[in-house]
Amino acid sequence: MLRIRLARMGSTHRPFHRFVVNDSTRRPEARNVDELGMYDPRKKPPVLKLDVAKAEEWIRKGAVASDRVIAFLKKAKRAAR
Repeated sequence: MLRIRLARMGSTHRPFHRFVVNDSTRRPEARNVDELGMYDPRKKPPVLKLDVAKAEEWIRKGAVASDRVIAFLKKAKRAAR
């Protein structure tokens, strides 16, 4: 099963996250199927870049989004209006 989740990147005390589509049976460090965007909470204001159309396409194909990703999708949709 495919999952849309946040992957932590960056170094110690300087994290940022990528929105990735990954197989749930593989390790988190494994190669990603697709990258949908990024989130950097350390910037002021926090940077959220998410390809909503691509994410919705993966969800239509059967990928399951994590709770956190669903919250970011809603926030990205509001910002796009």
